[in-house]
Amino acid sequence: MQRQSDIEAFYRLLEQLEFRMGGRRRLGDCHGRMPWPERGVYFFFEPGENRLSPENSTRVVRVGTHALKAGSRTMIWKRLSQHRGTANPYGGNHRGSIFRLLIGQALMHRDPSLKFPSWGRGSSASREIRQSERPLEQKVSDFLGEMTLVVLPITDPAGPNSLRGLIEQNSISLLSGYENDIHDQPSECWLGSYSGRKRVRNSGLWNNNHVDEGYDPAFLDVMETLVTNANIN
Repeated sequence: MQRQSDIEAFYRLLEQLEFRMGGRRRLGDCHGRMPWPERGVYFFFEPGENRLSPENSTRVVRVGTHALKAGSRTMIWKRLSQHRGTANPYGGNHRGSIFRLLIGQALMHRDPSLKFPSWGRGSSASREIRQSERPLEQKVSDFLGEMTLVVLPITDPAGPNSLRGLIEQNSISLLSGYENDIHDQPSECWLGSYSGRKRVRNSGLWNNNHVDEGYDPAFLDVMETLVTNANIN
């Protein structure tokens, strides 16, 4: 089965990338003084979410990038810091991170005692609303802070036709179980199973876009070249 062999090839490339990075980085420990590329694609791993094989290896649960609009100047650390949240005050802003929004929604669905009716409403909110949401923002930061990641540097110009967009879209589509059998099943207690979004629940990923699309196996050749030539530091 080509898809299964492509998934194995994908994870071998991530292992090479991880080695070149000197290991995965725990999001809660990350900061802007670390060596980050200007642009790239990131791959998140979640504790307790393991692959079918090899034993105890963790599966990718989210793939993302940034600067897919022409003229965007957003750097990758800026995007990752939006997911991580703020240290002082401890929390974050889910209106600036779809990743945080999805985690918060799932936490509320899993625990009905968490009632934050304003969560996810609007692209901005008043100071009072943001303060009322802080307890959930903190829980989201706790959850995300335990995740680890690797970053594939791709420093091409911002725009919808960038290599970053190609790697992101095809990686998500390859790993997604939305309309396919999931090779690496989520655990029975995966938080994403409580998501209010069918695309998250059925794909096994904290992604909403590209989960129902096909992938081009040729992207792995492109990814291999990028990993081999990656300037990590």
